[in-house]
Amino acid sequence: MLKVEHLQKRYKQFSLNCSLEIKSGYVTGLIGQNGAGKSTTFKAILGLISIDGGAITLLGKEIENFTAKDKEALGVVLSDSGFSGYLTIRDIVPVLEHLYHKFDKYFFLEQVKKYNLPLNKKIKEFSTGMKAKLKVLVAISHHAKLLILDEPTAGLDVIARDELLELLREFMEKDEDRAILISSHISSDLETLCDDLYMIHDGKIILHEDTDVLLGDYALLKLDDTQYHAQTISSALQKRAFRIQLSHRPKTVLYRKLSRYHD
Repeated sequence: MLKVEHLQKRYKQFSLNCSLEIKSGYVTGLIGQNGAGKSTTFKAILGLISIDGGAITLLGKEIENFTAKDKEALGVVLSDSGFSGYLTIRDIVPVLEHLYHKFDKYFFLEQVKKYNLPLNKKIKEFSTGMKAKLKVLVAISHHAKLLILDEPTAGLDVIARDELLELLREFMEKDEDRAILISSHISSDLETLCDDLYMIHDGKIILHEDTDVLLGDYALLKLDDTQYHAQTISSALQKRAFRIQLSHRPKTVLYRKLSRYHD
């Protein structure tokens, strides 16, 4: 569905170098702190920025050969994208009909009604949650095969986040050949949605794991300097098959727990 191999993008203060793969039928999460490289990765995948190295294959095609017609198979939500705030939902319906040959007007308006989005109110007057739902509804209303969603739950309250995640679950249930790549800096948003998770830090993928394994076999330790360097803890950490230091003060370490039968 999507394969990114050694993607490189260099800026003065930041360098991206990552690889990831999204398989058909999977919801894949990309987790990282703000500034870790999530949005840069998404923009590179979509051809919105030039890259300095690597290869991107999207729906079986190299990104350089991706046509406007091919892009109709994508549903995209970016943090800085959207319609003019002076338009209403009623205004954007004919725009969507012209943009996407497979736009499902009936489904779109049905979902607009379900989530109580006003047809005749200017988008700039929408709440943050209403704007987020509208973006996702647009992305799923033209029979896309792959959704690429950059922080779609950012700034939402718990109820709005749950409603949006339910929309995505329903999208996947309708066609087992679909896939979703979704990013967030809030891991709890993705724990119940994603099949697998990539963790990005300082422009590099530092972990890829199935969600069930990550939740069951890994843990976080938050330690001060004294605790971190204590001989018993330091020795125990060295025995773990995997560990990542996520922050420095206090030190936060992600580590893979020992099995019951490990000496």
